[in-house]
Amino acid sequence: MTADNEIEIKEAFQRAQKGHNNKAKLVASLNSRYNKLEDKTLFHEEFVHYLKYAMIVYKREPTVENVMEFVARFATSFQPPPKTEDDGARPEAEKEEEEEEEDDAEDDHPFLSFLFNFLLESHKASSHAVRFRVCQLINKLLGSMAENAQIDDDLFDLIHQAMLVRATDKFPNVRIQAALAMTRLQQPKDPDCPTINAYMLILENDTNAEVRRAVLSCIAMSPRTLPKVLKRTRDIKENVRKLAYQVLAEKVHIKALTIAQRVVLLQQGLHDTSEAVREVVCSRLLPAWMLRLDGNFTELLHRLDVENCAQTALDTLQAIFRGTPTEELLQNRAQLDNRKLVPVDSLSCENVLYWRALCEFIKGKGDDGDEMLEQVLPDAATYADYLYGYLKAVPLLSEEQRADFNQLELVMTKEFISQQLIRLIGCLDTNEEGSRKRVLAVLQEMLALPQTPSSLVSLLTEKLLTLLPDDHRRIQTVAEIISDVRDPIMEASKPVDQNMSRRQQVQLAEVKVRILEAKQTLEDCIAAQDFSRAGELKDSIAELENHRNQILQEVTESSQPSDKEIRAEKSDPETLLRCLIMCAELLKQMSIKTRIGPTISALMSSLVLPSIANAHPAVRNMAVVCLGTCTLHSKELAKTHMVLLLQVMSYTRVLATSKVKYLLDKRKHAAEGLAKLMYTGRISSAKMLSRLVLLWYNPVTEDDTRLRHCLGVFFQLYALSLCIRVHQEVVEEGFLPTVRTLMNAPATSPLAEVDINNVVELLVELTRPSALIKPSANTEVCVHDYLAVRMCGEMLQDPTAPEVRLYAKTLSNLELSRGETCRFIVGALLRPCEVTRALVCTGQRKVGTAKGGRKPSRRAESSERSARRRPFLEIQTIFDCVIFHTCSAPPPFDHSDGENVPESLAVVRPSRRAKIAALEKTKLDLNTLINQEANVS
Repeated sequence: MTADNEIEIKEAFQRAQKGHNNKAKLVASLNSRYNKLEDKTLFHEEFVHYLKYAMIVYKREPTVENVMEFVARFATSFQPPPKTEDDGARPEAEKEEEEEEEDDAEDDHPFLSFLFNFLLESHKASSHAVRFRVCQLINKLLGSMAENAQIDDDLFDLIHQAMLVRATDKFPNVRIQAALAMTRLQQPKDPDCPTINAYMLILENDTNAEVRRAVLSCIAMSPRTLPKVLKRTRDIKENVRKLAYQVLAEKVHIKALTIAQRVVLLQQGLHDTSEAVREVVCSRLLPAWMLRLDGNFTELLHRLDVENCAQTALDTLQAIFRGTPTEELLQNRAQLDNRKLVPVDSLSCENVLYWRALCEFIKGKGDDGDEMLEQVLPDAATYADYLYGYLKAVPLLSEEQRADFNQLELVMTKEFISQQLIRLIGCLDTNEEGSRKRVLAVLQEMLALPQTPSSLVSLLTEKLLTLLPDDHRRIQTVAEIISDVRDPIMEASKPVDQNMSRRQQVQLAEVKVRILEAKQTLEDCIAAQDFSRAGELKDSIAELENHRNQILQEVTESSQPSDKEIRAEKSDPETLLRCLIMCAELLKQMSIKTRIGPTISALMSSLVLPSIANAHPAVRNMAVVCLGTCTLHSKELAKTHMVLLLQVMSYTRVLATSKVKYLLDKRKHAAEGLAKLMYTGRISSAKMLSRLVLLWYNPVTEDDTRLRHCLGVFFQLYALSLCIRVHQEVVEEGFLPTVRTLMNAPATSPLAEVDINNVVELLVELTRPSALIKPSANTEVCVHDYLAVRMCGEMLQDPTAPEVRLYAKTLSNLELSRGETCRFIVGALLRPCEVTRALVCTGQRKVGTAKGGRKPSRRAESSERSARRRPFLEIQTIFDCVIFHTCSAPPPFDHSDGENVPESLAVVRPSRRAKIAALEKTKLDLNTLINQEANVS
């Protein structure tokens, strides 16, 4: 570098402001000048002097950012370049020389040490701009240093302490840069690392989302930090959740997570309210997991525990399939044989679930997926025989066998596989009559078999009903199956008379004894040559044997079964439960317009109603479900059994003391159901909306994250996204009842702890016209206009009520319309004031002209007049506030703590020419300040 290429410090700072200048040349030129100086003190002071001009600018101006980048590159240019892969092939002598030079360079970098010391002395400045630039420059300096760079231990501690202090700065941008600056100061292996402790504290407690994002981007993964990062996937801000999933995809191996953590990540990520978060899970997290598992779907499912989280596993596979080409899907088929079936010996929970997910995904493509489906699924008849063979092999355990955990686990696995195989029926092509009949026959036979597990009855019935075309045939088919299960055909046997049987056995024994005695006497007579006596005994023995044969025939006839067949009713709990499950599934699948016929009535009288009084809880509960579902089809039936249902409810209420927690896991389902009914327009109730708002704010539901998440999403969709006028009016009508409930809540109620200002702010924001995604065409009068009328009416009724202050504050936050309609509303509000004032004046005249009355003093008149005027002054103030807001909309509510933190907003992208023109108008030029200071000096 010649002397002609060397530049002054001032010129270097002036040229560094322009982005098109080559900073590498500037750094090299200034570095050459610095190295030639013997006394570098003046250089240090002059360099810092010009640096201060940039450090006092808080706004992220391009010129200032260029200067900070230049300073960082120049300061770190004194360090040796990082080693390359070719260094291993170089001679040892050259390596030793370079190591000595590196040691000298590391020990002797006065400029870098001077700059660090200057920044550390300035980090406590009162100006937040200086604190911001100090942290930013330290971050750039540390980030620009080589990976193998080393700094002095004392300097390391000073930087560490300073950045820990700045991590708690008042301004979020300062905290962001401080957090980024501490990236290379982490020590993950140290259990007491101050940086990591600070990071975890920021993730838990910092109110600014951008600060949390900054920490997420630089925190080192360890067993201590992983739970904190996982918790950020449930952050309130979309950008934080999105970045948390990105960090987990890039830095965390799937094996480092537990099964529960993997399942929760997928459950929340795939169903997140933000499309951007769902996209990150599908495009970043799942591909990263599959890459680390070598693309093995079975291994992925094995790490998700599909038996307990089948739906999550299905959602995961569907998300992966959507991003996979069709050819790869067919190549990654399950272990199918030439029949397009998974061999029974090879069936597992993972491969059968993958088979089902693949078939359902291809089936969802419609006509485009028919040819592909034929490659992964056989015809309906072949599959029906395959299903029948597997289901018959599922064992039915006795009570003693259920005590063996290994046998129980094996049966549960087989039942899970059976469920997936049954669900695959929905992917079969059953348009051909013969195949459909075969599938129906298999389903009917499996439902009638007593060894079919109860856990499969509901699913078998559901698939059976989907193959039947009309409700009449469905009812007849299910009724026949229930009859076969509960009243099976058995061979009739004669009743055995125990007394007669005993007499026959005694007679048979006596005859046998007499035969033995006669034969013994016969032998004695033959030995004594008494042949006449022997002939008589021989005839007697023949008679006894005939008698014996007759008795044996009678015994045999009494024990032989009858040729007749009879039906024997079974009333054990297992049989009743199977029948009730089939009945309940039938009633659910029936059209709501289908009337209750004789067959259903017979099932109600013979099966459902008697089972309500059954001692077995499962049978009793399912009977109640059947009765309640059946009443939906018949108003008369509901009236008939209303008393019975009320009795069941009262009995349940008696048992509720031991099931309070269970009934509260039911509360969120009820709230979710009501929210869905209101969202779809089936229910339009301001009272119901008020109850949901109070439930959302109730401290009792603080730990129920699913309930609060569901209601939080519902309020936004219901009031803002749909932009239906009726929904806005429902929120308006529910405003005052909600406020009254909170104001009148007793001290012992949990609602007394609710901040009513937050509730009112929510209702105001839900009805704000500017917040609507698709504003209504009728913008002349908005809901806030009528909300103002309601609040003013409440204030007119009792100006001394405690809620008047709340209403007056809320009026200032309303966004009123600016048309003639709002002026008409204000005029209508002023009329009651004039009427009231007229009545008061009339009352004053009456008091003054009353006969026999004593004339009051002037002081008394003045005080009475002031007392009567005070409400009118307050009301007039309210009206002035309303009239003021008809001319100007309220400013947006600012939640930031003193500065503008950029948020991700959907804005229209300006043209390139417009951006250049705007940049020229607003960009800052430090040369003006530098030249002005030079002229003054």
